[in-house]
Amino acid sequence: MGTQTLTWDVKPGEWTLVLMNADGSQGVEAWASVGVKFPALLPLAIGILVGGVALLVLAVALIYVGVRGRPLAEGSPQPEPADGYPLTFTGELAEPLSPALWLVKWFLLIPHYVVLAFLWVGFGFSWLVSFLAILFTGRYPRPLFDYNVGVLRWTWRVGFYAYQALGTDLYPPFALRAGGYPADLDVAYPERLSRGLVLVKWWLLAIPHYAVVSLFQGGGGRSGGGLVPLLTLFAGVALLFRGRYPKGIFAFVMSMNRWAYRVAIYAALMTDRYPPFRLEE
Repeated sequence: MGTQTLTWDVKPGEWTLVLMNADGSQGVEAWASVGVKFPALLPLAIGILVGGVALLVLAVALIYVGVRGRPLAEGSPQPEPADGYPLTFTGELAEPLSPALWLVKWFLLIPHYVVLAFLWVGFGFSWLVSFLAILFTGRYPRPLFDYNVGVLRWTWRVGFYAYQALGTDLYPPFALRAGGYPADLDVAYPERLSRGLVLVKWWLLAIPHYAVVSLFQGGGGRSGGGLVPLLTLFAGVALLFRGRYPKGIFAFVMSMNRWAYRVAIYAALMTDRYPPFRLEE
């Protein structure tokens, strides 16, 4: 009978296709192919591609905006803190604090969360470029280094205002630069970095620290369930009913956040110095 074509308007359900001779005899051979038309597939693929390109352009633009106007001389690293680890991490409890403002800070920070989402896309691209630069040259490109430090600083300020500390009622600035806020963060620029260590330190060597930080932050600081959000909740309840932030909780929360950000700069390839297993400065 030659080539036969079947067009089937498929309805929901279970279907079985039977191919046989009209008289039910044996000797049937068939080669079949099945095709499905999905008219929205091409527009969907184009939309995803355009969205990806747009995110890439936005990330590059954010990196440029973040580093322009901050020309820093190559080879002039910042002084290291007294403990020798290249992270300066501060947070000053800014009392008096509103007893109830912490209940709505998540809502007030929505603009920051939106901006940070794009900044972290830029951070990812910057990390990748820096990874390759360190692998082949042993140096972290200074503009990308400053941008990544700025993103971490911005993230820490938002966390300090919100549920990583609840340490201030002063609204965080929309800025990558240092200074002018009760919470701050800085990283000493490294002259040289190990070209071989960059291959393993951000995943293999940091695994023990990732386990600890997960316990502290409950999913990298972006979801609940860790000690930090739990203790800040206790602090918020104390503020609500007693009007005071327990100093012991604040000190412990700061120590856990400091640990997490030490691991963050190590994983971000900003230092070869392995993070210490300790809570104190």
